[in-house]
Amino acid sequence: MSLADSRPRPVVPARGRPRSEAVERAIVEGVVRLLEEGVPLAELSIERVARTAGVGKATIYRRWSGKEELFVDVVRAAEPPDPELPGTGLRDDLVVLLESLRQRGLASRSSAILHNVYAQMKSSPRLWAAYHASVIAPRRVLALEVLRRARDNGELRPDVDLELANDMFVGPMLVRSVMRPDAELPDGLAERIVDTVLEGLRPVSSTASSH
Repeated sequence: MSLADSRPRPVVPARGRPRSEAVERAIVEGVVRLLEEGVPLAELSIERVARTAGVGKATIYRRWSGKEELFVDVVRAAEPPDPELPGTGLRDDLVVLLESLRQRGLASRSSAILHNVYAQMKSSPRLWAAYHASVIAPRRVLALEVLRRARDNGELRPDVDLELANDMFVGPMLVRSVMRPDAELPDGLAERIVDTVLEGLRPVSSTASSH
């Protein structure tokens, strides 16, 4: 079974006309099939993808502005979906966000294609910029909003640097997922990271009252 078979259909931009799920899936499957055959991203032209998917180039361009946008949607379809935050408190939201990072790390390790695509994207400035703008940056904005809301309602100290705090939460998971591919990503790791960092970021009064 190919990578795209078990993943949800990617979200593609509306182009002012009805979209065909079957056509979009065929295009995504075409890209995945070429990747499975070992074709480098640099050699995946729209023309080659169209030929593999059995559609015309115009059909692809009606749905994606170019191959960077198409490849980003293919990667998003292969990754675990972004989570919905419970909104029940800072700790709960952060645990869900970090657990999503852990799941993406596990997916990258278990999928040779996904791991290879990540590596190739980083060597392509345009493709990496497209992925960063549409996937990574919005995730960071969401995390910063969670922290900002927590600071405003007193769950964090008022002097907390939100950018730094976000790096403190996300950093350990990224180190284990990306920089230490041999490191374990066990169940419960998200909770352990969140609880460890929160211990130092909560208002002094709330930590003192808990003893």
